[in-house]
Amino acid sequence: MRRILLFPFALLYGLITGIRNFLFDKGVLRSTEVDVPTICIGNLTVGGTGKTPHTEYVLSALQQQGRIAVLSRGYKRLTKGFQLAGQETDAATIGDEPYQIHRKYPNVVVAVDEQRVHGVHELTVRFPDLKAVVLDDAFQHRHIRPGLSILLTDYARLYTRDFLLPAGRLRERRKGSRRADLIVVSKCPPDLTADEMNRIRTEIAPHIGQQVFFSSLRYKPLQAVFPGANATFTPSGDTGILLVAGIVSPQAIVGHLRPHAACVETLFFPDHHRFTPHDFETIQKKFVAMNFREKIIVVTEKDAARLLSANYPDALKKVTYALPVEVFFLNNEDIVFTQKINYYVKENSGNG
Repeated sequence: MRRILLFPFALLYGLITGIRNFLFDKGVLRSTEVDVPTICIGNLTVGGTGKTPHTEYVLSALQQQGRIAVLSRGYKRLTKGFQLAGQETDAATIGDEPYQIHRKYPNVVVAVDEQRVHGVHELTVRFPDLKAVVLDDAFQHRHIRPGLSILLTDYARLYTRDFLLPAGRLRERRKGSRRADLIVVSKCPPDLTADEMNRIRTEIAPHIGQQVFFSSLRYKPLQAVFPGANATFTPSGDTGILLVAGIVSPQAIVGHLRPHAACVETLFFPDHHRFTPHDFETIQKKFVAMNFREKIIVVTEKDAARLLSANYPDALKKVTYALPVEVFFLNNEDIVFTQKINYYVKENSGNG
């Protein structure tokens, strides 16, 4: 019923985004081509497709090419304009996801700018040896024309089955997928069968030149967020876990942690939530009330990036661990995927 009531608004939204894309397609609105190779990673939907771990995968795959940069708009940061990550950077100045990448990939140039064309220009001026720029969450930012576009779609909610905002989660019409070079079905079950892959490929119906890949997520050992705690932690059947998460879809993490702990209690916040002193009081009260001899707090890497920029209670720092996640491709398709992005950069950056 709710979707039916919202359908007229979705039609209006679709009309507006459709006109915008038409104007870009016809050249009325300008898409700028830049001199440096650009790889766009994005989606058609609002959040929840595993964009950050896929961005990290691409950055790892391109490490041998030379100096690589990642450019984001810096969602929910407290600054404006072009910002380059440095020693004094935190999640407040560049956003939680860029800060997470900055901490994990110190050799990668991390920058944010609402105006992507200006951001790429700044990067190329400051780093003349730049081999490629990865554009984070820029599929709808059509003022810049990427050389290679990677479109992500969640296995549990394929864009082919979704609806336009506000009736669904689509940012634009499904046919926007035609702009992608590579389509990745993310968050797949690790044991996804070949028949299911073929069925999804048929449903997506890629155009000539497009290729569909399937990826999944795997969790790595818990890592201390703050200095002073053990670097890693392995929970046991006697461990109580308080999961604190401000992401779109935290249920997968709950499912991962439950078999490894005596109990998993949860505190969920909105995506990109900026923690307040009141939030910390709530976390501390719930943690203290957990009746386990051994207990810890688990957060996502994105939440950890924000906690590092906040006045997090000292009493909780030594028991707070982040759960890293990484992408892997099914059917050994990582070989082909990595070859494609490396070939594009090599052939277009003057390395070849």
